[in-house]
Amino acid sequence: MTFLSRARLLLVPAVLLPALAVAQQQPPPPDPRQLDARIQRLERLMDNQALLDMMRRLDALEQEVRAMRGDAETNRHELESLRNRQRDLYLDVDSRLQALEEGGVQVSPGPARPDVPIVAEPGVPAEPGAPAVPAEGDQQAYRAAFDLLRDGRYEQSVWAFRSFLDDYPDSPLAANAQYWLGEAKYVSRDFENALAEFEKVMAEYPTSSKVPDAMLKLGFTHYELSQWQEAREALEQVVADHQGSAVARLAEQRLRRMRDEGR
Repeated sequence: MTFLSRARLLLVPAVLLPALAVAQQQPPPPDPRQLDARIQRLERLMDNQALLDMMRRLDALEQEVRAMRGDAETNRHELESLRNRQRDLYLDVDSRLQALEEGGVQVSPGPARPDVPIVAEPGVPAEPGAPAVPAEGDQQAYRAAFDLLRDGRYEQSVWAFRSFLDDYPDSPLAANAQYWLGEAKYVSRDFENALAEFEKVMAEYPTSSKVPDAMLKLGFTHYELSQWQEAREALEQVVADHQGSAVARLAEQRLRRMRDEGR
């Protein structure tokens, strides 16, 4: 064997060994079954993630629905409370008007005319032996304003009672007109202005028989305005000053209600 032949034999392993090493380093071709399994696992993971997202959305929607139901329940309760208060206001005024129509309430003169005799509300005869009654003009004007209030036309009655007070400030019916002006504001839920009108009854007509009623409604109005301390003071004064009277009993009822409500 010649030198050249031996050199060729020696070169063959040197060339083949690196090629074999490279061939051994390359991974075997992937198994199609393994690829399918991996794809299926990924699909299941994606499906699970979508399901989780859907569940989260459902939970969020349920929370929103519960919150909306809670708000609706709160609104329903508040609406029911407002309806009850409105009914109480209506029944209060209606019962007073009914008593007047039956002749149960009478008018006393204001301080400016101490010599004017007691007269009745419209439709109620004056006390026997009363020497005088209001003039025909103010009696008619008062009756017209009173009828508006009785018919539930509160805004018109407010205007009519104010016109009456402007036209007949010295009428023996002035204290009553002032009181019913406050009642018209009260039943219209205009409590701020009702408060001012009831205060005028006590300030401008301190000897009127409407003062106890005005003091009672003063307490009721403070109550509607959530002015608990002022309401309590006014109602307690009614009880103290007019023990045994109808207004005192109404004041006691409202005070008990306030205690029950924690006011």
